[in-house]
Amino acid sequence: MDKCTLIKPDISFENDIQAFRKEMLEANSSMDGTGPLIRMDNIKEWLKFNQSCENQETVPENWVTCEQYIYVREADDKIVGMIQFRHYFNEFLEKYGGHIGYSVRPNERRKGYAKQMLVECLKVCKAYGLEDVLVTCIQGNEGSKRTILANGGVYESTVYCEPDDVNLERYWIHI
Repeated sequence: MDKCTLIKPDISFENDIQAFRKEMLEANSSMDGTGPLIRMDNIKEWLKFNQSCENQETVPENWVTCEQYIYVREADDKIVGMIQFRHYFNEFLEKYGGHIGYSVRPNERRKGYAKQMLVECLKVCKAYGLEDVLVTCIQGNEGSKRTILANGGVYESTVYCEPDDVNLERYWIHI
């Protein structure tokens, strides 16, 4: 696996964010950990939204303060994944979404990027002051489940998420 860096996205990555979004949509992949990117084709608006989520005074209604990251391969500056760290829970996140959501670009999967991206994000969570982090995955998503388990995830329960019509497995990671 090539060396990657977890960074906050900025306008310099506009074209690759757009390409990431296009690939995810074409693959009909869930875009977990990308905020509203699935429905925002204007990357500047998405970046502005992410910035508003970092501050309690500007966080949009029904959202919680959070930090959006891209996982960039250093060899070619390509985004291989995205991950979002939510500082606390609202009702939905407490039951379904957890502290962290993530996605890996379809053509970059099965290369270990998700596992390492989660390792790096857990360091951010620890620096923020969290000791335990909730991560969920769709039941049957073996890649995500293995990623969580490889990072110390302990299974808690499975819940049905009616809005998405999926069963979600809940895992806690002590950091």
